[in-house]
Amino acid sequence: MKKEQHRTVALRVRRTAKCGYLLYLPAGYDRRAAGGFPLILFLHGAGERGANMKLVSIHGIPRRIENGDEFPFVVVAPQCPAGQTWDPWVLEALLDRVIADHNIDESRIYVTGLSMGGCGTWALANLCPERLAAIAPICAPYVWIPGDRFKSLPVWCFHGAMDGGVPVTDSVEMVREIRRAGGAVRFTVYPDADHDSWTETYNNPALYRWFLGHRRKVPGKHKHRTPNTQHRTSK
Repeated sequence: MKKEQHRTVALRVRRTAKCGYLLYLPAGYDRRAAGGFPLILFLHGAGERGANMKLVSIHGIPRRIENGDEFPFVVVAPQCPAGQTWDPWVLEALLDRVIADHNIDESRIYVTGLSMGGCGTWALANLCPERLAAIAPICAPYVWIPGDRFKSLPVWCFHGAMDGGVPVTDSVEMVREIRRAGGAVRFTVYPDADHDSWTETYNNPALYRWFLGHRRKVPGKHKHRTPNTQHRTSK
């Protein structure tokens, strides 16, 4: 009998996924304007999953928009199906669709999310860091990532020191992984905040100025790739 042979192959798997999302277009949006508009992809937490889009507006940037606040960004806020977590391949496909349908400046694509959405932010950035200008994960559960994937990606990480749902050490470990690899991470810990460290973050104009302060070089057509992630339990 021949000895067993161990082989590894790279496979591209195609599938169809439905993804509902809220869309905000800023004042003055013009489909034909030169240069395009910056984009924020906002990812909600576990409590807003399902098929009721109203849930997406409970927290964060969609809530501020619902309350009448205006932003200079196109904002896309998808909803994760019940019982699932954020799939980075689906999120990247959503980005492709939004870019195809709207006037987006691909040098200014930003991703942010809270709790499970913060974990999704890390996962998407790990899949395609070269497509993003900056990310801001908030109170995110730990997900192991190769720190060198983030060496050139601006990151501003947020967490509450008193968080009883996702301990601040989860973000500390993420920040350490990237800094060990030579990346520069901005890290804000709110000393008296519990799990809700997102309200203060999204109410802070400095976050949006920071986003707009970052651009990336736009290469040729992106290639598909396989991310290397190991998730700890998402909250």
